[in-house]
Amino acid sequence: MKTKDIKQEVFFNVSSHEIYETLMDSKKHAESTCEDAKISREVGGEFSTQGDYASGKNLELIPDKKIVQSWRASEWPEGHYSKVTYEFEKAKDGTKLTFTQTNVPEEFCDDIDQGWVDYYWEPMKKYFNK
Repeated sequence: MKTKDIKQEVFFNVSSHEIYETLMDSKKHAESTCEDAKISREVGGEFSTQGDYASGKNLELIPDKKIVQSWRASEWPEGHYSKVTYEFEKAKDGTKLTFTQTNVPEEFCDDIDQGWVDYYWEPMKKYFNK
């Protein structure tokens, strides 16, 4: 299976702590994306988000700095996982989030790439600015 990588940079006008907590806290994650989320805060712990559309495991957690997870979409081939990495960097008046996702099945890559914008970054910006 051919795969592709995704890289995005997003600026949020909040601290890295607020972004980290929103991604890793089940309740805040659900509030910010308007979808169910069950997220372990432990390395090796599992998560499911977007109404069980996405699932995986936490591989590395450095509070307020970095999140690395194995990640798969429900319609992907059985047993296939990508790797997502969220890295937070202090920026003027907020935080720059550098997001990478590797090993995305090529046929799903465009939809997944746009999905991060539509279902995560834009809703999170609205959530932080309410």
